[in-house]
Amino acid sequence: MKSAALLRSIDRRLPWSTSAPPPAERRIAVVVPAYNEARLIARTLASIPAFVERIIVVDDASRDDTVQRAHAVGDSRVEVVRHVRNRGVGAAIVTGYRRAFARGAEVCAVMAGDGQMDPCDLRHLLAPVLSGRAAYAKGDRLSFPEARRAMPLSRWLGNVLLGKLTALVAGVPIRDSQCGYTALSREAAERLPLHKLWNGYGYPNDLLGMLAERDLRVSEVMVRPVYGEEESGIRLWHALFVVPFVLARVLARRLLRACLNPRLFAPEFE
Repeated sequence: MKSAALLRSIDRRLPWSTSAPPPAERRIAVVVPAYNEARLIARTLASIPAFVERIIVVDDASRDDTVQRAHAVGDSRVEVVRHVRNRGVGAAIVTGYRRAFARGAEVCAVMAGDGQMDPCDLRHLLAPVLSGRAAYAKGDRLSFPEARRAMPLSRWLGNVLLGKLTALVAGVPIRDSQCGYTALSREAAERLPLHKLWNGYGYPNDLLGMLAERDLRVSEVMVRPVYGEEESGIRLWHALFVVPFVLARVLARRLLRACLNPRLFAPEFE
């Protein structure tokens, strides 16, 4: 069974309703990092729910028509920011955070430009941050019913292994460390050294480490794993070398923090 058909077949078992009322009156923004996403960017932007006040597309020096396609959507909520050189997905997200919070957003979610985040999950993802139960909410595809069938084997296995390793190194009990579907509060952003965030793939692991270091609560929220027409830029060497290197940095910071103040070594997370 193909992934899309499988997801439709189990939607009715989800613990939330896609027809739920929109979030309370809060200023919500969505950052859309995009690199060579001309084929899918318009569809992604058109799918973002109406309760989102502002959409920041950060084009990371695409070589295709991503910028033109984003402008052509004609949505007044959309603002396009362009990097003049390719800096990486982590850097693009930081650019988006800065612009969104400067424009008055209280909570900022991230949705990839390739349509891999289901907009029906956005309300549920935002809930712990909007309620104040968490500073950062992170999507969890691995807890989704039939996730193993919905995800390519290599992706499922890689995400399981990296999730366990990240939980151990960063001290954050999460399953799906690599999921980019997230929501961050303005207050948490102000406490994080985002200018030091890892620029490329591996940024989610670095960010989880930063959150743990500052005792900022993380909530993991089940979301749909979406695999379709997108072409991922993630390669095997990212999983084998880049993410482990980032985690080594996280571990070094954590050990240093433990040496300086052992009582702060084990922050409590949801």
